[in-house]
Amino acid sequence: MFFYLIFLWRLDKNERESFKNVFRHFLWGAFGAVILGVIFSFFFTSTIQMFITNENILAFTGAVFIAPVVEETTKGIYLLRTSQKNYFDNITDGLVYGGAIGLGFGMTENLMYFIQYDETFIQWATLVFTRSVFSAVMHAIATATFGAFLAKAKFTNSGKKYVYPVIGLILAMSFHFIWNLTLSLEFTYLVGIIFMIFLIVSFLIIFNLSIKEEEKLISNELFEELNLMGFVSGENKIGNIFQRRIIFFENKIKNKQFLNFATKLAFRKFQARNSSGKQQEIYLSEIEIQRENIKKLIEKKS
Repeated sequence: MFFYLIFLWRLDKNERESFKNVFRHFLWGAFGAVILGVIFSFFFTSTIQMFITNENILAFTGAVFIAPVVEETTKGIYLLRTSQKNYFDNITDGLVYGGAIGLGFGMTENLMYFIQYDETFIQWATLVFTRSVFSAVMHAIATATFGAFLAKAKFTNSGKKYVYPVIGLILAMSFHFIWNLTLSLEFTYLVGIIFMIFLIVSFLIIFNLSIKEEEKLISNELFEELNLMGFVSGENKIGNIFQRRIIFFENKIKNKQFLNFATKLAFRKFQARNSSGKQQEIYLSEIEIQRENIKKLIEKKS
């Protein structure tokens, strides 16, 4: 799971989050969400037992219906808090933080399954493979989906901002429901594997598209800063303002610190336009801070 976490964290190319923050979300998934999940699952299962006495039906109901609702809710609670933080900037952040929570939850859930499983070694090894490759990743993608919709809602000023989180949570629960359903029915196991492969490929494509959209946003936001902050003289032209990890000064010296300041400036400008009230004031203040940082850096280089 730690390998998955590092891979997910490094997918963010433009404004990579603090690994400390990402790991904190991983820990919430591994402990906080699991503990709450056990408590609420016990409550719902105990309630349903008053109406369903057949153990097989009860187990099926718990896995297919109760687990997706309870677990996606307990994982998502922490994301709701995170979405209000200033460092929660964009859809990519939602994918990263949500994915980290899901991986943490998947790790603990897998350990519980591995320890309790008492069948043959071959069956145990198959369980380890399936849950490590697919189940934990399902948790990551499901919660990442909710995180992406929370980010979309945060920077939407229309009434849709209240609809996006609901859509994200329903999708997360649906992914979870489909996976658990295919595992619960013997003849649909292969369908579940195909579904997960499709989900993983789709997630990677969406993540890549999110990064590319960020690059366009950064390029557009920085364009109006060029003359304002003196990045370009009348005699020189910069054909590509932003290119993944390279922004050039007039003298075309690559500077990682400059890239960091300029990227934050671009995001804050976009966020200020798509927010209001106290949050907008915070973003406007950060815009001036990043502009000042860039000016000082340019003066130091010149």
